[in-house]
Amino acid sequence: MSAVPRDLWRPSSGCGDDCLPAAGEVPTVPVARRVLRLVAALGMLLAGIPVVALLPVLPTRERRALLSGWARATARAFGVRLVVRGRLPRRRALLVANHVSWLDILAVLAVAPTRMVAKREIRSWPVVGLLAAAAGTVFVDRARPLALPRTVARVAEALRAGRSVAVFPEGTTSCAGIGSTDCRPGGGFRPATFQAAIDTGSPVVPLRLTYSCAATGSTTTAAAFLGADTLLRSVARVVAARDLVVSVTIAAALHPARDADRRLLARAAESAVHLVPTAGAVARARLRPVPTVTPAVSAPAPLADRELDLAA
Repeated sequence: MSAVPRDLWRPSSGCGDDCLPAAGEVPTVPVARRVLRLVAALGMLLAGIPVVALLPVLPTRERRALLSGWARATARAFGVRLVVRGRLPRRRALLVANHVSWLDILAVLAVAPTRMVAKREIRSWPVVGLLAAAAGTVFVDRARPLALPRTVARVAEALRAGRSVAVFPEGTTSCAGIGSTDCRPGGGFRPATFQAAIDTGSPVVPLRLTYSCAATGSTTTAAAFLGADTLLRSVARVVAARDLVVSVTIAAALHPARDADRRLLARAAESAVHLVPTAGAVARARLRPVPTVTPAVSAPAPLADRELDLAA
């Protein structure tokens, strides 16, 4: 783990190459299988082109189904199995999650095909950027902090229109969601977007993303996209890994009062995601008196009807 200076507007984690798995630590598939996965993934990216064209003209229900189906099939192409624990609320909500990998986007869209808040750089990614824009992604320019109020306003507009929005409020990736707490981005969950939930009376739903290897039964950073790591290296690790599983745990919703403090609300959501005691933060944030912070993993429903096998 390498120390990284904290930037107020461009959050960074302490993760480096030493946070990635060592050679031979994660079981791998044969080279031929890796090539097949890459070809399948490329095919799904190309299939995203007609998806981009269809999304703006489809009714809401069909648009969500198409986007979710594309995300699931793309994850399957990369050889990833998705496990979902818990249920999303039926009404619109602000979904907040820890950030580990570029795969997080596929995992969230497969579970909840919502509008996303993403860094502006994704807009220039081939096909993926077009798909993100067509899906109504709110792009954040991290180099222009003065534009942040407008971003929050756009999130609030989407929530008022009845659409859920998903955001990674840590602002960058880290391995903290699957192991070391020392690598978490400085400042934790950034509170700005939580104001949109308070202003619109929307629940905040914490999502916990973890990656594991079913072959070893342990968590892994094989899918992580950290520090100076390149996207190509990260993709190569994913397609090479055997029995890679991404788990999405949906915690109980937080219902902020109209005068809630967005900073304390952010800390409560962060505690739910990382399974850390809140030390009274929930009460001080003036959340409605419902059992909203205890993560859904404490009493999970049977997985038989909620495990989505996306293995290639």
